[in-house]
Order: sequence, then C-alpha cells, then structure tokens
Amino acid sequence: MPDLTLVDVVTLLEQHYPPATAEDWDAVGLVAGDPAAPVRSVLLAVDPTEEVAAEALERGADLLVTHHPLYLRGTSTVAATNPKGRVVHSLVTGGCGLYTAHTNADAAQDGVAQALADLLGLIDTVPVDPLPGETLDTLVTFVPRESTAALLDALADAGAGRLGDYERAAFTSPGTGTFRPLEGASPTIGSVGDVEEVAEDRIEIVLPRHRRPAVLAALRRAHPYEEPAFTLVAQAASGTSTGTGRIGRLPAPTTLRDLADRVAAALPATPQGVRVGGDLDAEVSTVAVCGGAGDSLLGRVRALGADVYVTADLRHHPASEHLAGGRPYLIDTTHWASEWPWLPRAAEVLRSAAAARGARLDVHVSTLVTDPWDLHLAPQRVSEPGSTTSGERP
Repeated sequence: MPDLTLVDVVTLLEQHYPPATAEDWDAVGLVAGDPAAPVRSVLLAVDPTEEVAAEALERGADLLVTHHPLYLRGTSTVAATNPKGRVVHSLVTGGCGLYTAHTNADAAQDGVAQALADLLGLIDTVPVDPLPGETLDTLVTFVPRESTAALLDALADAGAGRLGDYERAAFTSPGTGTFRPLEGASPTIGSVGDVEEVAEDRIEIVLPRHRRPAVLAALRRAHPYEEPAFTLVAQAASGTSTGTGRIGRLPAPTTLRDLADRVAAALPATPQGVRVGGDLDAEVSTVAVCGGAGDSLLGRVRALGADVYVTADLRHHPASEHLAGGRPYLIDTTHWASEWPWLPRAAEVLRSAAAARGARLDVHVSTLVTDPWDLHLAPQRVSEPGSTTSGERP
C-alpha cells in the first residue's frame, strides 16, 4: 500500500474539521512536522503533554493529533527549558509531527459535541450555538465529452464538489456546443471563421465560496478550450449542523439521578468524577451538552428549554446563580473526560479516509488520563462546616 504524507493527513483532517470554523482566538493546524514526510502511524490524544508525546514516540507514531493546542497564546521560544518546549523537542527529534484540531473539532458535524451527545444516546440533536451556514457557489461549464472526467478531477482537487462525506459530486448532461473562432483566436477545435459544433457535456458542481479563486484557476488550467465558457451562481447560505454544543432529547424520560449515573458510566473515569446540581428525582428528557468548559452557554441552553446541561469546568458562582433560577439542572464532568469520546470518532475518520485512498495508516487513541487532578478526597457524608464526620475518608 502507498504511504500518505503529512500534508495528505492534514488535508484529510481539515476536510472534516475545517480550520475556518475555529474561533478567532484559537490556534489550530500543523504545529510541527515536514509536510512531505511519510505518515504511517498516528496517535490521537486530548492534551499535548510530555507524557502523551512520550507515548507517541514509544508507539513509533509519525504524527500526534491533539485536541488542545500546545501554544494557544503563541510563544517566542521553543527551548527545552519548559514543558511545552520539551514536547516540541522530543517530537521533532523523534520524527513525529504535531497537529491540533480544537474549536473546529468542537463545532464539527461529527466532532466533540456530537460525540458526547451520541454517547448519551441523545436523538434529534442540533447545535446549541450554530455557526452560519457555509456559503456556496454553483459552477456551470461546458467541456468536450472526452475531457469531462479530467476536468471534474481538476475541479475536485481544487475544492469543488464536496458534499458532506462525498467528494467530486457533480451533475453532467450531454449537449452540443457551437461557436465561430474570430481572427486572433487559437482554437483547440475548429478553424478561424468557421462555425463549429462539438459534442459537449454540461457540468454543474458546487463549491465553497472561499474556494472560488482556486476552482476558477483550476478550470482555466484543465479546460481544453482557449476561452472556457462558465457561469457562477451565488447560493444563499445553507442550513448548518455545525456549531458549539448539542441539544437533543433522550429516547425516554428519566430522572436527573439516573442520567447522572449514565454520564458517569459512559465517560472515562477521572478522580474528580461527576458533580450534579438540581432535583435528583426530577424527570428530565431534553439534554444539552458541551465538551470542555461550557459555562458561557448557560443562558443559551436555558433559553432553548433544556432540562439538563452536561458540560465541564463549571465555576462556583455561575453554577450557583444559574441553579437558583431553576432548570436546566447541571451535570459537571472533567474537561478531559468530556472531550475524550471524540478521539475514537476522529480515529475512524482517518482510517476510513486512508482506506478510501488505498493507503496504509495505523491510527491509535491514547487512554492516558491527562486531567490535572490525581486524587479526590471527600467525607463519607456531607456535614456542616466545622463539624466532625465519623468514619474513614476514602
């Protein structure tokens, strides 16, 4: 099987997690690595810690893909005098690249938020905070029938014809093209001054508007005619299934307590575990989720009518003030645990895309718990401040 290069894998990732959907403050994309280097093995993880970098090298990975950026706020040095610098040095020395998909993976149709929603069995999910739909153009052009396939390939390579999990999607219809070359023309078919009729195909293909210059350049390069005829029609923004968080409903109502048990059982275990705020015996059915720190969406999920909000990193005051207003009740997990379920999904994306190209690619998911807390101590029962609780602490 042929090997993929680093730039090939980056292209596969960015087709599913477009960098343009990342937040303005985010830092996503290739951090380290030679785009021309072969990639046979990939490790996916949430955090680019020294321990994760060491795991990548032990596995012989050529690329480490992490959810969290190594340098979110930039840096002026990558010296190995601090943990981040040591990560860079160890990966570069070991021949392993580093790539980050952060808020673009959060928002993706099959990204972090959707993985968490699916893990809890939510149905009829939509984004909590949807992104604007992608603006598309429709390109219509005409080409001699024997050149149709080559032109479609060139347009697809430039970014046209991508629809969900499909590429090179287009419509063709046969017809007859006619023209008369004028003085000064250098026609591919026909002669100056003569009317010519050619068996042609009409091609219709969509493209993201931001790819318009690249697609038109590819059209002119690949088209056999000196002056290819084409029409470009701007479409209205499409509906979107991308955005921050997800809200959906459970297949059947349950209690807050039972849902919390389901969350705790479904997510990877961490010392902190799961915290719950609200009426434990209340019936709930509409659930909102957001992997990672999600307190910025508290008002939004309430406005959408959620009964419960599952997220991470909830702070004391925002959570307390929110619960004073009633639903949605809160289930608070750890940041790492709420985002880890995306990793197996991203791994399958890479495996399937590589297989479709007939390429060899081994993909692994790190199970190292990179949550910063190592131990959670709590009394056996909740007591008043200053009082004594009998029994041993676990």
